Amino acid sequence: MNDVRHVLVLPDRDAAEEAAAELGARFGVDEEPQLVRDALAGEDDAEDAQWLVVVEDPQGRLPAAELDEFAAEWDGWREEP
Repeated sequence: MNDVRHVLVLPDRDAAEEAAAELGARFGVDEEPQLVRDALAGEDDAEDAQWLVVVEDPQGRLPAAELDEFAAEWDGWREEP
């Protein structure tokens, strides 16, 4: 078994929530993705925050290229480990 964690970086909370909800339907993700607010360095304003969608992939079955395309649908990207 290969413990893999994918991190999708999205521009706002709404995009992160939508993407997290869609992950199960599109990729058959069993575990609920974790949403994390990632404030930009030196910024206190909530408007200056990215949101991370953390997806556990213990079997390593989620294709990185498809996750890249998926995140791009919400103007985001997949962070390389």
